[in-house]
Amino acid sequence: MLNDITFGQYYPAESPLHRLDPRVKLVLTVGLIVVIFLARVAVSLLLVTALLLAVTLLSRIPLRLTLKSLKPVLPLLILTAVINLFYASGGRVVLQVWKLTITTGGLLTAGYMALRICLLILGSSLLTYTTTPTDLTDALERLLSPLKAVRLDVHSLAMMMTIALRFIPTLIEETEKITAAQKARGADLESGSLLRRVRALIPILIPLLISAFRRAAELADAMECRCYHGGEGRTRLKQLRLAPRDGAALVLFCLLAAGVVLANRFLPGLLYGLFARLW
Repeated sequence: MLNDITFGQYYPAESPLHRLDPRVKLVLTVGLIVVIFLARVAVSLLLVTALLLAVTLLSRIPLRLTLKSLKPVLPLLILTAVINLFYASGGRVVLQVWKLTITTGGLLTAGYMALRICLLILGSSLLTYTTTPTDLTDALERLLSPLKAVRLDVHSLAMMMTIALRFIPTLIEETEKITAAQKARGADLESGSLLRRVRALIPILIPLLISAFRRAAELADAMECRCYHGGEGRTRLKQLRLAPRDGAALVLFCLLAAGVVLANRFLPGLLYGLFARLW
């Protein structure tokens, strides 16, 4: 399961998505999250899905690697779909067992929620797959720079968020090594009751916490040895500059958002009128 966690990993490739300005990619990711929740009809949600699949192919990231990010959240995905399946109402009854009723509205709601979660994960994964931690730090600091007016240490905040993303793969690798070492010592981590399996995780969590604190101390010492004192007076070798492709990406996203809003506003009425004429 830990091998399937790909969030925070960078996939080097030569693609138009990799060459986009990291500030634009952050803005587009946040906007995509908003648009996904704005999509209330099937056509608008399918429009977002089609665009996201096209962007995934354009990024030249293997589709297998992209879909791999969905595997860790598969239990949550199924649970969310089941809850909406039985508790959402509307439409005609499809199946009724005891006090549980499945309606066409419940089926649609469950499908919408499952697809929304998948799109959210895929869109967020594309951001980290195509952007290095250094670029993410610079982009976050630039976008949050207006908060300096309220004396917020924007550089430290961006640095902490980027370091957290950077060390996700490292902690996963460390967990795998500790788990393999405990199994080699005869630890049984997969059998028994749920409470027993939770207790069996203690010999893994304690060394992992110790290792995480040790790595944090080593990183702090390394930064102090390099005379790191925050963002005050810090210069950058690579300057962020917007290019025509960044403007084209923003225009394309604005067209998508407009299409979703128009579909939500006018499509249900058009479909209702069409079905009324047919019947």
